[in-house]
Amino acid sequence: MTLHAAYDPDNIFARILRGEIPSVKVWEDDEVLAFMDVFPQSEGHVLVISKTSRARNLLEVEPGTLARLAAATQRTARAVEKALRPEGFQIMQFNGAAGGQTVFHLHFHVIPRWADRPLKGHAQAPVAETETLRDLAGRIAAELE
Repeated sequence: MTLHAAYDPDNIFARILRGEIPSVKVWEDDEVLAFMDVFPQSEGHVLVISKTSRARNLLEVEPGTLARLAAATQRTARAVEKALRPEGFQIMQFNGAAGGQTVFHLHFHVIPRWADRPLKGHAQAPVAETETLRDLAGRIAAELE
């Protein structure tokens, strides 16, 4: 997909927001949803999305929405750090298929990192067990400020 196309209301994140596909939520409010990536690149990999915007990428997002997503990503990263004590973490955001984007609903990845654990490839990791994701989500949610 190119950077410039119409928003697909049937993308997987839109379907998650409508409750058509289950997700393991870490936290949400009226504007943001943070949930576990089912194809985690690392233990504790969380996705942060807008519940109100139809932006496909960083170029399309409304400034106020972007500010809320940035704050939500920081809040989530702080909770991940407290809950899992990684040695570092990555914040990733992809734009367009050539840029690595696989779901065309703007989203941010919070990926904990440890020096002795290799990172799995983006959109190439195996599906995680739901119970494992629920346990991680609970641990992260318990550390939210």
